[in-house]
Amino acid sequence: QVQLVESGGGLVQPGGSLRLSCAASGSIFSISIYSMGWYRQAPGKQRELVASVTIGGSTTLARSAKGRFTISRDNAKNTVDLQMNSLQPEDTAVYYCNARLRTTDYWGKGTLVTVSS
Repeated sequence: QVQLVESGGGLVQPGGSLRLSCAASGSIFSISIYSMGWYRQAPGKQRELVASVTIGGSTTLARSAKGRFTISRDNAKNTVDLQMNSLQPEDTAVYYCNARLRTTDYWGKGTLVTVSS
C-alpha cells in the first residue's frame, strides 16, 4: 500500500509562488521505482497533468507550466516537490500527487491552491 500526502497549498496573490510537497510512504517503500507526478483539477474541469518526473529523472511539464514550474524528486526522502512561480488565477485548482508503477496509479487526497488578489 502506498500513501501520498500533499502539503504546501494555500492562498497566494497573482505573481506569487508556492512550493508543494508530496511525502510518500508505505511498507518497504521507495519512490525510486515509481514515476512521480503532479496533477491538478480546477472546478468543472478534468484532472490534468502539470508535471512529471521519471525514475531516471527526466521531467515533463505541461505547456501551461513551462517556464514557471519545476518538479523535483528526492528518492532518499521519498518526496517530490513542485515549485510554482508566477502563479496566475488560472492555476487555481486542487493539486494531486501521483505515483505510477507500470500501469498502477496511486493518488494523494490533494492540496488546494487558490490564486487570487
